[in-house]
Amino acid sequence: MLEMKLENLENYLRSILDGKIELTGIGEIGSLDEQGMKDFGYGKPMLINFRQDGKPVQAVLSAMKGDRYGHQFYWDRAAILMFQYETGGLMKHHVRPMGLGYVDGSGRLVPVKDVNEFFILNEKVEGKDYFLDLERIKSGQLLERDIGLTAEFALWLADLHSAKSPEKDLYHRRIRQLIGDSECIFGLIDAYPHPFEHFPEKRFIDLEKKLIEWRWKLRRYDHRLSEVHGDFHPWNVLIREDGGFSVLDRSRGQWGEPADDVSTMTCNYLLYSLYSGPRLSGDFEQLYRTLWDTYLDKTNDREILEVVAPFYVFRGLVIASPEWYPGHPLEVRQALFRFLENILEEDVFDYQNINKYLQG
Repeated sequence: MLEMKLENLENYLRSILDGKIELTGIGEIGSLDEQGMKDFGYGKPMLINFRQDGKPVQAVLSAMKGDRYGHQFYWDRAAILMFQYETGGLMKHHVRPMGLGYVDGSGRLVPVKDVNEFFILNEKVEGKDYFLDLERIKSGQLLERDIGLTAEFALWLADLHSAKSPEKDLYHRRIRQLIGDSECIFGLIDAYPHPFEHFPEKRFIDLEKKLIEWRWKLRRYDHRLSEVHGDFHPWNVLIREDGGFSVLDRSRGQWGEPADDVSTMTCNYLLYSLYSGPRLSGDFEQLYRTLWDTYLDKTNDREILEVVAPFYVFRGLVIASPEWYPGHPLEVRQALFRFLENILEEDVFDYQNINKYLQG
């Protein structure tokens, strides 16, 4: 349970409640041994006794402990407590939430009151969106520095992915998110029009069945858990005048599968190339091969080719989506659909022969 000083708790109560507040006592209420058949608990609640304008009041202070059920990080647990605070009082017979807050590094209980929406404040960095470079290249203006920048991406990813973690549950979680999360494969599929004339229901069903098989295959690769970005695509990269770059919007946690980052950027090279024909070719093939070759030379991680396919499916569904990319010519969308189906049919991705996955 939380380590706290009585004065910190009393100050917190005064910040969220009206009237004169006087703390009179605190102690544990219940225990994990008193939950009958339930073996698992999220933490011991604390009984709080205080007076409000002289009237005795009791409250229960609760927190969650981390576990492998999607609650590993404090922001996971915060989301659940925020939900309970927001909705508990709306239900008939439910106990009334009195306050929401967090404990800071010094042990102070800090209130979170009248929440409507959260925000984040980031530094402003100089640079232009990387996708603008890809638009230039699409028009036939590949520069030598574009090849060098792609190699820098690969080296940066190799360095990032060199940090490993033994927490196997986090790898399983990341794969579970990949397949079933609202922002990932199943969520994207649900966001497609249904029915969708260019990808009928039967093809979605077959795709999902194949992905379940891949989920169980990837469970054997939990030794690969690495530090990742999680959303490394051209709209999340800023290119500076000096040729350097900055990245934005890290997503879905610090730890994951390196194939996620490599597939995300290279999938966009494929997309841009498809605007010139039904194959990966020309300048974008050169960028694609530069990133893959440089990354593999640096890491010697040939195992990535055994796990990358479902990550390509995720990114393929994103860039083929009629909601996110409504302006695609039909032949571009259809080529992407063929790619995300065909890539699941082989156990090892043949990155040097990617065009075979585009064939009907």
